[in-house]
Amino acid sequence: MKRALITGITGQDGSYLAELLLAKGYEVHGLIRRASTFNTSRIDHLYVDPHDPEAKLFLHYGDLSDGARLVTLMAEIKPDEVYNLAAQSHVRVSFDEPEHTADTTGTGSIRLLEAVRLSGIETKYYQASSSELYGATPPPQNEETPFYPRSPYAAAKLYSYWITKNYREAYGMFAVNGILFNHESPRRGETFVTRKITRAVAAIAAGKQEHLYMGNLDSVRDWGYAAEYVEGMWRMLQVDEPDDFVLATGSGITVRDFLEISFTHAGLNWEDHVKFDERYLRPTEVDALIGDPSKANEKLGWKATIDGRELAKLMVDADMEAIKHAGSTWIDEVKLASWGTA
Repeated sequence: MKRALITGITGQDGSYLAELLLAKGYEVHGLIRRASTFNTSRIDHLYVDPHDPEAKLFLHYGDLSDGARLVTLMAEIKPDEVYNLAAQSHVRVSFDEPEHTADTTGTGSIRLLEAVRLSGIETKYYQASSSELYGATPPPQNEETPFYPRSPYAAAKLYSYWITKNYREAYGMFAVNGILFNHESPRRGETFVTRKITRAVAAIAAGKQEHLYMGNLDSVRDWGYAAEYVEGMWRMLQVDEPDDFVLATGSGITVRDFLEISFTHAGLNWEDHVKFDERYLRPTEVDALIGDPSKANEKLGWKATIDGRELAKLMVDADMEAIKHAGSTWIDEVKLASWGTA
């Protein structure tokens, strides 16, 4: 039985990856931060009492800011595969918390790589990189496209990208970068722009909300389905030689397109409900990100099947179904999400 360690297991990607690995027969270990309230909702359906001999999912307290703890866990768990998905991953928030973003999204990666190296275990390492690395570089973007980060988040991810390549070359580690373009799902955090939109659509359709406040509607993004992208992550660690790969759909739509598709799917006119708020603008914008996944198609046999248009409808359907079975708490969360800097 293979054993995997996932940082960021309680996030969108971490939960889908945990599902995938458990289905493949892995024993899965996840790193979670200690909090006074439970924050495991995305993986609660996977939980089995660890006293049960059939249990294959185990959670450990730890943080990417604590290098000593990471070394200890690596030596104890001895994973065959490590997936580093943890980060402060909200681009707009990174302008408000640049130091924290640098410490978790950037420096946290080298702490984890050092934990692998110092523990002396043989493992394969996956680093979650981002299309935000390309920033101002025009699309289409592939593995050879020059990077031009335009946010503290992207700059921190750039450090993680290069330090992963450095450890691969310096120490012979099986370490890869997955340069994933935007990938969303019904499990996406509520302040990220796609989920902010689809939750608002559901609330407006239910008569619980009237307006949605947005920033830049002209940005173009290559949106795919997160549940498909975790399969690509896994495939990157199954090849014979470590390499870096772009995962994307190859097509892009604007935020305005995503709005229109989402509202229309619910029988609404987006222009009746969407208002502009400059608080949601970034100090430096990224105009267009559209990936070229040819290398992953060819070498990994991976191909996205759901694009941004289909994804918008999928997410609206999920949020409209969720609001039917939720009480006032769900509506309060929608209101709080509207404060987010998406």
